[in-house]
Amino acid sequence: MAVPSPPISGDKVALRRRARALRRAYVDGLAEGERAGLEAGLARALAPLIASSRTIGAYAPLPDEVSPLPALEQARVSGATIAFPAFAGHGSAFRFLAGEPVESGPFGILQPAAGAPEVWPDLVLVPLVAIDRRFHRLGQGKGHYDRVLPGLRRRGALLIGVGWAVQRVEEEIAVEAWDVALDGFASPEGLETRR
Repeated sequence: MAVPSPPISGDKVALRRRARALRRAYVDGLAEGERAGLEAGLARALAPLIASSRTIGAYAPLPDEVSPLPALEQARVSGATIAFPAFAGHGSAFRFLAGEPVESGPFGILQPAAGAPEVWPDLVLVPLVAIDRRFHRLGQGKGHYDRVLPGLRRRGALLIGVGWAVQRVEEEIAVEAWDVALDGFASPEGLETRR
């Protein structure tokens, strides 16, 4: 299904603004060294999923996002292929390319080199701004993951939202026809899944 970029409802705009502010305040309030310990906790929460995955799609974290990098280091040790989103241009859907994020993409986010091999992950760690109890995510608002997640799901990928525990919201996130509910949510406090 083609995913348009429609105007976002006022509720989503307000929720995204609140969730970003809460995430920023949470990260700013962490004591020195606390963040590294929390991200190690995320790695422990993800360990069972990583142990059973051969190819993992992840993300290069933005400053306020929880980093999956300690978990990915465990995956490398176990021989898994690690891939990151890579954009060919502003209008293109991203592809997962195997390799380290070493060059700046069109949105200023690090991605693997353009010549890196494309892969189809069996586990995808999905960044988010907020997630509800039904595992519906609120992203950055540009629809990049909305365009890619349906194809990954059809190929059998396990889709796990990743964030700080404060990003879990009680209110239901409004769902559009193209939205794909995730299979779970991982934070430094643990892993919740549908299964």
